[in-house]
Amino acid sequence: MNVTERIVQRAREVKALAAVDVALPSPCVSVCRMDAASGLCEGCLRTIDEIAAWGLMDNDEKRAVWESIERRAGP
Repeated sequence: MNVTERIVQRAREVKALAAVDVALPSPCVSVCRMDAASGLCEGCLRTIDEIAAWGLMDNDEKRAVWESIERRAGP
């Protein structure tokens, strides 16, 4: 399973947590390289702003980032 497939799988798992009030996991997969063309981390598909703000986000904001990650990964 490649990195993109892994992050999409994790995004789907986070969706299942929507009804449960638990801290959502970080999307980080320890592949921390920013792609200059897309502005996204090559590992977790987040923007630098999303990465920097993650620790301050509430679960609704984190869930929105996870949804963005899934869209960015494609079908």
